[in-house]
Amino acid sequence: MKATIPASLRRLLFIAGLVPAAAALAQTGPDTEKLSTYVVTATRTPIAVTTAGTAIDTISGAELARMQLTSLLGALRSVPGAPASASGASGAVTSLFLRGSNSNQTLFLVDGLRFNDPNTDYSFALGGTCVGACDSLEVAHGPQSTLYGGEAVGGVVSLRGTRGSGAAHGSVAAEAGSFGTVQGALNAQAGDQGSAWTFSAAGGHTDNARPNNSFDSATYALRYDRKLSDGVAVGATWRGFLAKFGDPGDRYTNDPDNEDRESNQLATIFADLTHAPDLTSHVVLGGQDRRFVSDNPGPFGHQVTLVKNRRAVLDWQSTYTPSAQHRLTGGFTGELNTTRNTGFGNINQRQQLLAFFLQDEWTPVERLYLTAGLRRDDFDTFGRATTGRATAAWLTHDSRLKFRASYGTGFRAPSFLDLYGQSAFYVGNPNLRPEKAGGWDAGADYYLAANRGTLSATWFQTDFDNLITFDFAVFPGTVKNVGRARTRGVELAAKLDLPGALKARFAYTRLEADDLSAGTRLLRRPRHSGSLDLWRDCGGGFSAGTGLAFADNRLDVNAATFATIRGEDYTVVRVYAAWQATPRFAVKARVENLLDEEYAEVNGYPQTGRGAYAGVEWKF
Repeated sequence: MKATIPASLRRLLFIAGLVPAAAALAQTGPDTEKLSTYVVTATRTPIAVTTAGTAIDTISGAELARMQLTSLLGALRSVPGAPASASGASGAVTSLFLRGSNSNQTLFLVDGLRFNDPNTDYSFALGGTCVGACDSLEVAHGPQSTLYGGEAVGGVVSLRGTRGSGAAHGSVAAEAGSFGTVQGALNAQAGDQGSAWTFSAAGGHTDNARPNNSFDSATYALRYDRKLSDGVAVGATWRGFLAKFGDPGDRYTNDPDNEDRESNQLATIFADLTHAPDLTSHVVLGGQDRRFVSDNPGPFGHQVTLVKNRRAVLDWQSTYTPSAQHRLTGGFTGELNTTRNTGFGNINQRQQLLAFFLQDEWTPVERLYLTAGLRRDDFDTFGRATTGRATAAWLTHDSRLKFRASYGTGFRAPSFLDLYGQSAFYVGNPNLRPEKAGGWDAGADYYLAANRGTLSATWFQTDFDNLITFDFAVFPGTVKNVGRARTRGVELAAKLDLPGALKARFAYTRLEADDLSAGTRLLRRPRHSGSLDLWRDCGGGFSAGTGLAFADNRLDVNAATFATIRGEDYTVVRVYAAWQATPRFAVKARVENLLDEEYAEVNGYPQTGRGAYAGVEWKF
């Protein structure tokens, strides 16, 4: 390992740099304008971020473009409490441990449609999906099953295409650099009160650093909106991800032939209805079609594993607002999904779901915001699950400081493999119950003067029960509900517009994640993790920035011996710069892994070393 910054020094540098800047900003003006940012994921309805009782992180397409980040994984690395582990370089299988939950206990929503479930994997798309300039990203922390159902235990990651605006405009970008990388992007949009559209496409090729490790991908998204009358607005979205990944396995295996391919398509038709001034509805009819193929030639035969996931969804929610202080939202979700998996377990199953939910948002006194909700999910495979959630937020008189707290329950449904899998050495358990969790958090957000940013701190704990674990005591092996776990810690975040045309984004998480059944720590959850990004407008069309991400003190599994080991710590630094030569034309450059750190987020699957990239962008 080269050029590693000691963990204690890293944290000291963070604190030393952040505190004086925050103190200076806190004194820049006596009054604070109310932040205009609105979020949807926390309540299913638009609310000002200053009134949310849920810990929420937002990242816009413009912010990602400024930091020269194009991937969904790169965006999530700037979120506190969201450590991720990629099994190799670009395009590799990637797991997200939001607040220490398992990688299958975080729900991804894409344009309002469920992207994953226990049978539909997100790990390939997370490692390679691009995020466009017309996208917005929200992360709601903590159990959110009351609004979204299963898998929303660690939280919800919501990626949405935004409504187009203004006269037709857009941009075209191209980039090339190390490891045989060539990629490009196209973004365009237009919109007025009557209709709007957006379109984005991005992708390219990289060889990465190992033999048989190339990655080709394309991500595209389209949204169309049309206002039919004062009370009816309709629209549609289509988003797709195509990828081909040379998968050499761990560095001890170095498979020369294995290749993975994925096609993931999601489409929705939606309508916003105004029945009366105080009664509205939002309806979504959507579908998902995923096809994944793992092609593995070998000396003992040619093995091809095919996974097909299909989902149809009808989601209806209505909101009744009898007064400015009270809002009720309720509705139902109907879902049909099928899975065919020719690999381990030989799965060919279908599942129906019908769920009802109700939420009450109430402001009993000025600057106090309360929410409470319940949900009932009914599956035709394993039974029912009931979840609830309550939040509170209180703003001080000057609206500079918000205190918030929440408690919620969540669940993860058993997979078809858990319930019905069959092989010579394994049999499913149809009597499984869903995994359950209950979690609380408490925190504060400080809003700096003149909309110059936010400082946030959150304390959290989540207790997991009924975790599905393998039973080695019987033959053939099976699974049962016996596992217990607990995650707890602190999340710190800052998003700042500093004096001197300087922008900063900071995230840090202190996490304890324990397997209570085994008496050990959970794997690949670093005790300390975080990121820092600094960007400055230097004038004359020039801008520059630097970013840093680190993980410290975590357990892993040795890829050769399968023994539990202390995972390596790592610190990765990047720098980037841009020159806006004309209002329409810009030149950009970046260096990833500037210190040429040799590291693996998953033992045996090395990341790439230092890489330099340059590109151009033309706006039209």
